[in-house]
Formats: sequence, structure tokens, C-alpha cells
Amino acid sequence: MLSAEALAGLPEIAPGADLAALIAAHAELRDGDVVVVAHKAVSKAEGRVRRLAEVTPGERARELAAAHGKDPRHVQVVLDETAELLRAERGVLICVTHHGFVCANAGVDASNVAEPETLILLPEDPDGSARRLRARLRELTGAAPAVVVTDSFGRAWRHGQADVAIGIAGLAPLEDWRGRTDSHGRELRATWIALADQVAGAADLARGKDSRQPVVVVRGLERHVLPPDDDGPGAAALVRPASEDLFR
Repeated sequence: MLSAEALAGLPEIAPGADLAALIAAHAELRDGDVVVVAHKAVSKAEGRVRRLAEVTPGERARELAAAHGKDPRHVQVVLDETAELLRAERGVLICVTHHGFVCANAGVDASNVAEPETLILLPEDPDGSARRLRARLRELTGAAPAVVVTDSFGRAWRHGQADVAIGIAGLAPLEDWRGRTDSHGRELRATWIALADQVAGAADLARGKDSRQPVVVVRGLERHVLPPDDDGPGAAALVRPASEDLFR
């Protein structure tokens, strides 16, 4: 059985907060658990915050802002987080981040931010963030749950957003069924399950977008959780190389 339970009672996360200690104080963790954390909690704790009053937009930001009806300071922050701008359309900038993620506005967001005129950025190294959280949780609790850091991404050809894994420690990110056979004995050629993204989506169902519950504990995935001394390849394993990307 798979279960997902959002942690209640966590305070607003401030820069410098010991996020693992807050989680440990609100959950009885055990080996085999998966702790799923919305990236904004991680980003806030790591100080990945930009205040618009401190941003000076450049010429490119001003041009894009004028063309798409956006605040040029906000656009400048997006450009600062962007390795490549793929498309600007209908007020949305489709960017390749410095991590290699392809997403809207380079993951820069103003929702669920307590301070006005403040933007939250993606963690600088989401896999590193997940590994540090896992190590600290083990130090505090003696258990070594897997950790998944998530964000909401749009999907090509489909309306709506779904949570995906952008940082992983201790969980196999993919389950490869290629070369196995289906129930009729046919060889599977393309079945490569994005396990960590499915975990991210399941966790998101357990909390409301306005619930202030950034952490969800998922149970029932023990066979996919790696040993305490193995953090695995991280979410980097989910990023398709540009040479294989048929949609750019």
C-alpha cells in the first residue's frame, strides 16, 4: 500500500532555517520513507530569494517586459537564472535553467511568498540540497529516508501543471523496464518509468497549494529507496540531454 501524509504545523521557513530539524520535529521517520519537500521550503532555507527593489533590469529584460506586459525587474531575475531562452510567448518565457531543466520562467515564482515584491528561485543545486537534507535527517533521527525536492512544471501538449522531482537523494529516479516482457510476452522497448516524478505527483495530491504544508512523507516505496550510504544519481538522471531532445 502506498500512503502520502502532509506534515502539519511547520512554521514559515526563513533563510538559514534548519529544515531537516523542523521536519524531524514533526514526523517519526523510518528507513524506507520518502520525504518529499516542495522546493520553496528548500529555497527559502537556503536564501534563494530575490527582492525586486534590489534588481536593476538590463536592456534585454526591458525589451521582453515591454513585449509581454511583465515587470522588467522580474524578467531580469528570470534571465539571471536562464542558460538559454527557448521561447517568449503570451507572457511566458520558456527557459533552460542552469541545471538543465526546461520550464516556464526558469522556475522563478512569487506564489506562497510572505514578503511582497519578493521572488523565490530554484535551489542552486537541488540534488545537493536533497543529499544534505538526507544526511541531516539521518543525523537527527537515525533513519535514512530518501528525499525528493519538487517543483510544479507545465507539460507540452497538456493543460495544467504537475509536480516533478528536481532534486533526489536516496531514491532510484527511474525504473527501466526496457527489455522486459509485458503480460503477453511482448518485449517492452520504451517503458522507462519516471518513478521520482510519480512520487512528486503523489505527494502533491496530499497537500493543498495554499495549505502551507511543504513536506509530505510517502510510504510503501521501500524497494526503491537506496541504502543509507547511496544517494543515487539524483534528478540529473531525469534530464534529457539536448542531443536527444526532439522538441527544441
